[in-house]
Amino acid sequence: MRYTAQIRLKRAGKVIHSESETFTRRALAAEWLRRREAELDKLRAKGVLEGARYTLLEVLQWYRKEIGGPAKWGISKESDLRRLEGKDGEDRPLPSRPEDRYPILAKLAYALAAADYIEHVETRRAEGAGPATAGNDLVWFGQALRSARPTLGVPADLQALADARHELRQRKLIAKPRYRDRRITTSEHTLLTERFRKQDGRSQIQMLDVMDFAIASARRQEEITRLKWVDLDREKGIGWLDDVKHPTQKVGNRRSFRMTAEAWAVIDRQNQVGEFVFPYNPSSIGARWERACKLLGIKNLRFHDLRHEATSRLFERGYSIQEVAQFTLHDSWATLKRYTHLKPEDVVER
Repeated sequence: MRYTAQIRLKRAGKVIHSESETFTRRALAAEWLRRREAELDKLRAKGVLEGARYTLLEVLQWYRKEIGGPAKWGISKESDLRRLEGKDGEDRPLPSRPEDRYPILAKLAYALAAADYIEHVETRRAEGAGPATAGNDLVWFGQALRSARPTLGVPADLQALADARHELRQRKLIAKPRYRDRRITTSEHTLLTERFRKQDGRSQIQMLDVMDFAIASARRQEEITRLKWVDLDREKGIGWLDDVKHPTQKVGNRRSFRMTAEAWAVIDRQNQVGEFVFPYNPSSIGARWERACKLLGIKNLRFHDLRHEATSRLFERGYSIQEVAQFTLHDSWATLKRYTHLKPEDVVER
């Protein structure tokens, strides 16, 4: 025989909180009821009871569903949140439950302490995650909890998260991401070209054209799939994009960018049927890219690295920083400096 203890609180006829636990003995169930009722009374006195029932996983799920749509996040943040929720790139559930992979997700969000965040990062690092990758988890936790406080009434202790970050930085377990300088090699490009050429005939996504356009245009993965036929101006040699990535303003940020002859050549190979030049799901492009690299034994090459490759090639063709920015739409010229690969001995004396 087992005993289930259940607590259900109502306000104006509406259930505002419900939870239950099952025990092997009646005395244990009664003890749990006594302790939880006392804890809930304290929360009710603070006026935060409604938000006290959410686990961290539920907060993340709410955050991605309710906030992510209007915010139009980039693909990196979206995929990271999916991973934490136990979803793959196609938004399908992974075999293992997210709570089993990351125990912190099963805990009540309001009760999270600095030790919980530290334990999560230690586990991630032990699994092989780098300091920047593990640190990103805390960034997403913080953003979700900060939004859940006023909207869901979750009384999250953000100071506990700040304390955990400080301690983890001191121990070098988290850090800011390093700039990547990975470029695709000639042999890697040949392998990927051969594979995509064989597959594209029976695939909806023309990955060879997508890859070639990324290298020729310096466009990001999601930008490629948002490029419209109506926004191409061949006479001026430019294209227009809506909601271009920006540190503070993305929605409504419409900008034009210069395109190379190689980029126009790829566009000319596309069938002008619908609204978009490359009418594909950016997540599906990422999944195809990762699968191809894995099968070909190509390590540590991300699709975004093609943007670095494209930018570096523009500098190698002799364009100045100001001119390259018209192709890549980098807001900071200082950021572009790392793509120049210029050495003192390469400077021509004038």
